[in-house]
Amino acid sequence: MELRICHLYPDVLNLYGDQGNIICMSRRLKSRGIDVSVTGACIGDSCRLTDFDLFFIGGGQDFEQEVLLGDLASGRAADIRAAVDDGKTFLTICGGYQMMGTHYVTSDGVRCDFIGALDLYTVGRNERMIGNMMFKCSEQNGGSMIVGFENHSGRTYLGPGCDPLGTVVCGSGNNGEDGTEGARYKNVFGSYSHGPILPKNPAFADFVLENALSRRYGEVHLDPLDDKFELAAHEYMIARLAK
Repeated sequence: MELRICHLYPDVLNLYGDQGNIICMSRRLKSRGIDVSVTGACIGDSCRLTDFDLFFIGGGQDFEQEVLLGDLASGRAADIRAAVDDGKTFLTICGGYQMMGTHYVTSDGVRCDFIGALDLYTVGRNERMIGNMMFKCSEQNGGSMIVGFENHSGRTYLGPGCDPLGTVVCGSGNNGEDGTEGARYKNVFGSYSHGPILPKNPAFADFVLENALSRRYGEVHLDPLDDKFELAAHEYMIARLAK
């Protein structure tokens, strides 16, 4: 087996160590003898998204997101929507998660139209939601507890065509109002959790990888790895945030 990963906009969207998610996925696959290739797709790069199995988009500030608008409008947004509709797997974090929605309204009232692949939108505020976070994934998203770190001024609201990734236990999540965190649509996973999200949450990391592998090869269940260090970090944060 092999998995082909596309890292979208690694030159612009890579806050708070989000690159670590790529490293984590690659190592978890290689540890099981599964071949993996990672291709970066920067602004202006020409690549066929149909060649890939899994896409990662990291976080960025409002300025970086606005820089990408021209590239998205040049045809990349349409290609991403087509990949989503085709059932490709996406992991999107913070700014990358927001960009998958219909639009973002800045704190100054400027509207930025985004990819439109997910039924959600984001509204910027002056006050940031920042700090450690914890949320429980819904059963359809693996049911695991996620620990991470959030730092965003945008409030994201899901429409009826999009389900939450999970329920907030500690922190703000999507908007600090409705108790939801992240989004799931088809095989797209969106979250505000930096940290990065995958190394400290191995169960969720494998859930995302199994999702991508199963689309290509039929139902796949990954063999367990020795995750004692990852789980020690995971359990430490759960105990810390549960106080």
